[in-house]
Amino acid sequence: MEEKYLYGASVQGIQGFIFQTNKLIEIAGASELVEQICFKAFEEYVKDEKEKDENWIVRAAGKILYVFENKENCRKAVLEFPRKVMKMAPGITISQAVVRIKGDLSDYGEQSDELEKRLRVQRNKAVRSQTLGLMAIKRAPSTGLPAVEEVGKEYGGGNEKELIDEASASKKKMKDSIDLARKAFGEEVTEKKITNEIDKIAGKNSWIAVIHADGNGLGNIVQRVGKNAKEMRDFSLELDKITKMSARRAFGEVKKDYFKDDIIPIRPIVLGGDDVTVICKADFAVEYTKIFLEAFEEESKKLGENRLTACAGIAYVKSSYPFHYAVDLAEKLCGRAKKEAKKIDKDLAPSCLMFHKVEDSFITDIEEIKSRMLTPQEKTSFEFGPYYCGEHAKTKGSVTTATIGQLIKNVKELNGNEGSAIKSHLRQWLATLFDDVEMANQKMKRIISIGDPQVIKKLELEKYQQLLKIDNQQVAENLALEKYQKLLKNGEISIPFYDILSLCSVSSFDSLTEKNIQI
Repeated sequence: MEEKYLYGASVQGIQGFIFQTNKLIEIAGASELVEQICFKAFEEYVKDEKEKDENWIVRAAGKILYVFENKENCRKAVLEFPRKVMKMAPGITISQAVVRIKGDLSDYGEQSDELEKRLRVQRNKAVRSQTLGLMAIKRAPSTGLPAVEEVGKEYGGGNEKELIDEASASKKKMKDSIDLARKAFGEEVTEKKITNEIDKIAGKNSWIAVIHADGNGLGNIVQRVGKNAKEMRDFSLELDKITKMSARRAFGEVKKDYFKDDIIPIRPIVLGGDDVTVICKADFAVEYTKIFLEAFEEESKKLGENRLTACAGIAYVKSSYPFHYAVDLAEKLCGRAKKEAKKIDKDLAPSCLMFHKVEDSFITDIEEIKSRMLTPQEKTSFEFGPYYCGEHAKTKGSVTTATIGQLIKNVKELNGNEGSAIKSHLRQWLATLFDDVEMANQKMKRIISIGDPQVIKKLELEKYQQLLKIDNQQVAENLALEKYQKLLKNGEISIPFYDILSLCSVSSFDSLTEKNIQI
């Protein structure tokens, strides 16, 4: 039987390449380059294949699986593709492996496992850097790598000219490419609506959101369909479509309410497989993420499964904040959301998100954030998330867990005329909790007495007055009461007002800067 060749490639260093500098123009250009690596860049090596489209197994940012029928085409890809990629995107490296496979692909499952083993071996091998240069060469100040070009203020270099390295020069060439944006927004998007200036995305209050979303339940499906080439190919293609359709639906919905001019205040950075990373204006990040997660869950039913779900993390930062820290924090928040959601269903974590607003140092360790900023007293926490959506939130989840819908309602309640009157009091109450619980209880009584009764009821303020007792026995008794289950997590009293006020301040620009707490 005629043999074929199963080729696999894994792209490494993507995040470091994309976020090498803090300029959106380079980040966007790098994202477009990464998008092209697995698509346009590899096309040259499969154009002569008889069934070139049908031979694709996986084609996503960061991974390629392709069945070559022609040995010479496969040999050419192995010899030339890594060099081509490193020239296109200096700093990116490629690991490759090839295994022989039967012509009818009947041994695909066994051979794909062998391919993955070989790829792991290749990934662990050190790759010599192509960008170090000699000691005497001038360096680009933003990266410390050898300079190859001088740019002016039109490229974000300020009033003076600036030296840039080879990677930055490659990204610069892609500054007008919007292939990734079209995938995320739709084909009707034009270059004029896409911006490479972070200030135009942030708007007047200078806050942006970095969103990272990642699918749940994929491992079990891949384990099952991954033994069959056609099933794996169909699943991979369908998953990619679902992710893009979900991103487009989220874009279409927030566009109606938040886009007041011609500039689109969103820039996709990664969009492929089940991974999404976007930078957007802070105002609508939660709504955008909620719509994406629900659309992903709904669209995934087309795969023939009950459904897939996804979790997300949102890092709210100033537009001048280093992007790589923000992305790292968003990914860790996403991971934390997954961890908590698996306590509800370990086989398929329900769709949810967690977020954090950064106002001080470059903190990306979640436990450090929680201990320093979100734990005012023992058994008391300001970490109220994850916030759930989708099927879980529509059923029992709305009773036992926090939902994104309720979060949005609470933010709107406090931003309303009646709610605004108690916002500053709630900030003071949160700050007081760090020092004196009894004084905080007195403050809460005052808030309840002066606040609008409807607002007080909707925010359930009286529950917190009852929960936060000085007597430890009373606290233990309160923790056991069923009516307080939504307010309790991991044996702690969870208080939602830190999160609510964080979102309020994104749009109102209010901030609390006392007692280790900033809202």
